Amino acid sequence: MTPDIQILARTIYGEARGEYNKVNGGIAALIAVANVVVNRTKQRTWFGKTIAEVCQKPWQFSCWNVNDPNLRLLQANTILDPIFEVCLMVATKVIQGEWPDLTKGCDHYYAVSLKTPPPWAQGRVPKCQIGQHLFFDLKERH
Repeated sequence: MTPDIQILARTIYGEARGEYNKVNGGIAALIAVANVVVNRTKQRTWFGKTIAEVCQKPWQFSCWNVNDPNLRLLQANTILDPIFEVCLMVATKVIQGEWPDLTKGCDHYYAVSLKTPPPWAQGRVPKCQIGQHLFFDLKERH
């Protein structure tokens, strides 16, 4: 298993594992997070050029932030949760191009649970909602 698959799976796990067992989330919510990462790598901008660079770019995916409670779990050598196995499968299939881009090119998202949208989302219309995340295509910004 490549390091990119591991990092992407850990990002999916940290960002969306809680949606896997929800009726309006499921595996689509996991795939959508992976889609955003892959879409950012295709842009080859300041986000990074590799999956690992994009996932671990400071302040881009909250699960990798120093103050996030998920970070210690993501840095563990082994994650024993069965949902992590699903995240590994999603990461593999999305990286290999075997599964579609459910976000239709989006490169940003945020959880609907946020009380106020992040500054980058204010005044913008999401392209779609998958599970508990709103997805945006902000390529024109870069």
